[in-house]
Amino acid sequence: MIIGVPKEIKLQEHRIGLTPGSVKILHEKGHKVLVEKDGGLEAGFTNQDYEKSGAIICNNAKDIFKEAEIIVKVKEPQLSEVKMIREGQVIYTYLHLAATRELTEGLIRSKSICIAYETVTDDNGRLPLLAPMSAVAGRMSIQAGAHSLEKNQKGRGLLLGGAPGVEPANIVILGGGVVGENAAIIATGMRGKVFVVDKSKERLKELHEMFGDKIIPSESDKTDLKKLVSECDLLIGGVLIPGAEAPKLVTKEMIKSMKRGSVVVDVAIDQGGCVETSKPTTHANPTYIVDEVVHYCVANMPGGVPRTSTMALNKATLPLLLNLADKGVKKTLLENKNYLAGLNVYKGHITYKGVSDAFNLEYVPAEKLLKSN
Repeated sequence: MIIGVPKEIKLQEHRIGLTPGSVKILHEKGHKVLVEKDGGLEAGFTNQDYEKSGAIICNNAKDIFKEAEIIVKVKEPQLSEVKMIREGQVIYTYLHLAATRELTEGLIRSKSICIAYETVTDDNGRLPLLAPMSAVAGRMSIQAGAHSLEKNQKGRGLLLGGAPGVEPANIVILGGGVVGENAAIIATGMRGKVFVVDKSKERLKELHEMFGDKIIPSESDKTDLKKLVSECDLLIGGVLIPGAEAPKLVTKEMIKSMKRGSVVVDVAIDQGGCVETSKPTTHANPTYIVDEVVHYCVANMPGGVPRTSTMALNKATLPLLLNLADKGVKKTLLENKNYLAGLNVYKGHITYKGVSDAFNLEYVPAEKLLKSN
């Protein structure tokens, strides 16, 4: 099969869909891999690295989209890329469709086959292809928050861990999933006062066993969220509903109640954000201020550490790609319900309920379509 890897064109996105190591594995199995010139350069992978692994270097994305049967990316197709997508072509990447109607409609019109990393599941209902980037984003969220709290960034002028005789900053993490757990790893390591809010009593128990008294677990149903938010210095939004728009847990009124110079890092911004005042930003211009509260809402946080992120991502995404290339789309997805959960759009139809609900568009079960086409 012919697999194409275009250079990412989203602003400040330096990751790439495949590492040279992954290309080598695909090449050795008889697949043809096309990589756009200098596509991996910012992640530390040269054209020569890819050529040694068996890839063919293409000068532009147009040639890749024209020839490839499977397009492997990191971020959702930008509108200029959507125009190049062919009917029946497989798009394998993060999509986050519930956050953008224009992209969803564009992919429907393309009649392509779109598999989203973020909705592929495992036997325990977890999201194994989302997890590596959620882990990176969770860890980065504390770094970003700590930096944004500095006075020259318009923050409160606080050091997260305090100082001898000085209390540490209050950190509230919304969501105890992969983002929340990894945020807590860094936050507790920096000796902040860490609150983790989650709706699951069992998950909070797991986190308490993991971190001990370094965190203060709080059940969302039993927590006065407005009070907790008003007293925090750094708020991390790490709430996710797989494939659907993130719930707006923090209202404009709550933001108004926060201290001057406090910071919000909304990691859920890829799915619309869990803070009402959030809007997507970039690594070039990561923050803005609402009601004297600094908001950091970079929509591709792991893109800031592209080498680490690309290698971590490939460990998770390669097995499904190998199956798609070896067996084809229908056989791969029908044989594995976890892989099938990744199918969001199939030849003009939405096959993921969270996306259809977000825009009130028709939903068609993926299995029904695959068996009838």
